[in-house]
Amino acid sequence: MIRRTLREWQRIGYGDDNTTIPPSEADRIAALAARSSFAGRGGEGVLEHGRKGLRARGVVGVIAAPGCQLEILPKIEGLGEHETTDEALRRRLIHMLAVVHDLRIDAGSLAQLGWQKDTILELLIRLFCARLMEAVRMGLPRLYVDHADDLPALRGRLDVTRQFSRHAVAPQKLACRYDDLSSDIALNQVMRAAVTRLQRVAQAPDNQRILRELGFAYADVTEVPIPALRWDQIILDRTNQRWRELLSFARLLLGDRHQQTSAGATDGHALLFEMNALFEQYVARLVTRALAGSGYRVAAQGGHRDCLFEAGTGRFRTKPDLIIRQGDRTVLVIDTKWKRMAPRIDDPKQGVSQSDVYQLMAYSQLYRCPEVMLLYPHHGDLPPEPICTRYAIASDGAEETLQVATLDVTGPAHTHIEALKHLLAQTLPAAVAA
Repeated sequence: MIRRTLREWQRIGYGDDNTTIPPSEADRIAALAARSSFAGRGGEGVLEHGRKGLRARGVVGVIAAPGCQLEILPKIEGLGEHETTDEALRRRLIHMLAVVHDLRIDAGSLAQLGWQKDTILELLIRLFCARLMEAVRMGLPRLYVDHADDLPALRGRLDVTRQFSRHAVAPQKLACRYDDLSSDIALNQVMRAAVTRLQRVAQAPDNQRILRELGFAYADVTEVPIPALRWDQIILDRTNQRWRELLSFARLLLGDRHQQTSAGATDGHALLFEMNALFEQYVARLVTRALAGSGYRVAAQGGHRDCLFEAGTGRFRTKPDLIIRQGDRTVLVIDTKWKRMAPRIDDPKQGVSQSDVYQLMAYSQLYRCPEVMLLYPHHGDLPPEPICTRYAIASDGAEETLQVATLDVTGPAHTHIEALKHLLAQTLPAAVAA
């Protein structure tokens, strides 16, 4: 198995040594990447397939073809950090995924993972399998399921309509309707689908072994194709609360708008995450926690106000990443950008895109909001302290301002929440009291 690891926006050339990738393997990997939902019209939204090599873009995860596996890691750097190990990047990516998908991963579980030798996909499989095996040992959840059957003796209640339409001339059979306690329910069908999918993609021997054991545990549960899974029929109550996190984990591994774990007819698989979307959701979760109890409300991907109108019809609908409201008033609009700001010595604008500035100015006007913010991840080439620069919009001394700020996304989530509290307190003074 040829295994290579890249950082986002990094390039790997063609060749036969440990720092390159054979052209034939690269072609298969690129074909898989081109089938991803993130590939875009040109098919190179995940990987640029050039004459001299492959170049990763802003999508991270694992792409695997027979005999070859390519892992793409995000460049998540801390304050004053310049060189980061692959192990540290895997930890940080899993931390962000855990926050976004409400997964509580304790220190003991993290310590037992193979951070150096395994890819992000194998690490997630290992975490999921350990949690699922623990839950299965306590028993599969069961519910009463309605059955209709023709029996020689009455069970439950008689289905009069079916009895006289189907068995009018054969009364030795009774049309019965009864409830039976069953484990063949939607929740278990989702778990079986996850186990079946992961059995096909897991490479680590310990993951393969535990997945085989889980396969036996779910042998009596109906195998339902992933697109046909009935998520809407899953009911979580006090009797099965321990399955809530496992359900989130299964949704993560089976696919949603942020990633996919299959590649159609192509022989191979992929688990991919768009870092722009992941960073946006991560910040949304932490801002919500930072403002809890303060009287402010946080809405992600909300607003939906139109820029232009024609004969009563709105055009160019907007969808800011984060809107913070107090009552009916919008007090702050935040747009997250998974981009690397440039040190001021290199660029007076610090790499802030002019189009991003125009977008935030439009938000300020549309949502009648005097404060807007561009939020970037901090990285090692920036000054050691997080950036928070405030600019007056349109004229010097204007009340409307645009802030350009950074957030250090390394370390535990509670430090990020404190950093956001400090940042938001400069714009939302009432949040300090909370």
